[in-house]
Amino acid sequence: MARGELFGLLGPNGSGKSTLFKILSTLIPPAAGRARILGDDVARDPAAVRRRLGVVFQHPSVDALLSVEENLRHHGRLYGLSGRRLAAAVDDVLRRLGLGERRRERAGSLSGGLKRRVEVGKALVVAARVLLLDEPSTGLDPVARRDLLAYLGELRAAEGITIVLTTHDMEEAARCDRVAILDHGRLVALGAPEALTAEVGGDVVVVHARAPEALRDAVRARFGVEGRVVDGTLRLERARGHELVRDLIEAFPDSVTTVTYGRPTLEDVYVRRTGHRLAEG
Repeated sequence: MARGELFGLLGPNGSGKSTLFKILSTLIPPAAGRARILGDDVARDPAAVRRRLGVVFQHPSVDALLSVEENLRHHGRLYGLSGRRLAAAVDDVLRRLGLGERRRERAGSLSGGLKRRVEVGKALVVAARVLLLDEPSTGLDPVARRDLLAYLGELRAAEGITIVLTTHDMEEAARCDRVAILDHGRLVALGAPEALTAEVGGDVVVVHARAPEALRDAVRARFGVEGRVVDGTLRLERARGHELVRDLIEAFPDSVTTVTYGRPTLEDVYVRRTGHRLAEG
């Protein structure tokens, strides 16, 4: 990963995201292979890794009874900060987070989005150069989710911090510089979201039919388009998908129940690489 990169680990539950997250955060050693963060081996020198690593877990870790400032101060002390150095770091982080006016409010009174900011702030207090976030938008409403992603973008642009996040949210993954798609512990795709979706080509047409397998064979014979039945629907890839929609309805009016089409997404990349939808895992 490059300095200042926003890197996403995309996959359903059971894909291996959480295990990889625990390895990178030095919670468990890798069963095979090696992992390095900023040149330090996570298994051989975990203390060096932790000094430059910030971790935001899926479940909130802020102390609800402490103020925003107290949460940051206590975290800084765990890393050996004290006195003027700690005070200056806390003041700087509160300013950058836009939480200066809330510094004495109890963390438990904050919205979900602001609590996430405080958790990110804990990493900034100790000058982390790599930030790991496990499902950072879990429990956030759409507005708070967009705000958090926008803030992370500003943070890496201003500070050059490398951010690695796990997610099963397509919108979240699409905003990453690069994304690794995982399936049952395997890496099935790696690259920029735009490059990965470009490999699908054309539009993706999804057909709900009474007999999708039979329709797949009929479409192949009639139009020369190879389809794939996934989760009870027929998926077809074709340039100018709107024309294929028209042709399908005209050719098979009694077979097609509903049909939709659109530009390919990371979900379509996942289906192409694994043969099943992301939600199925």
